[in-house]
Amino acid sequence: MDYRFYCMTLRMSIDCNGCYQKIRRALLQMQELESHLIDRKHGRVSVWGAFSPQDVAIKIRKRTNRRVEILELREAAGPGGADEQGAGGGQMPSN
Repeated sequence: MDYRFYCMTLRMSIDCNGCYQKIRRALLQMQELESHLIDRKHGRVSVWGAFSPQDVAIKIRKRTNRRVEILELREAAGPGGADEQGAGGGQMPSN
């Protein structure tokens, strides 16, 4: 299956250090994620990688037994650094 590269921000309840560790462990076990960032203070989790957003949210919810809310979903540049729309360089050919 061909997944797109996404940056997704989730809202989760991160009450204590045990909750943080449970979420971190679940994220580290997911092979499709390139990177993640857990913001304890604001209860936000950001993940990057080539994945299906709904599948990742469901997996995190099942593994952590916590409510997951998708706040933001952006299609990001792939691992190569250039996304599909910006690959042309942005310059017009001269005649």
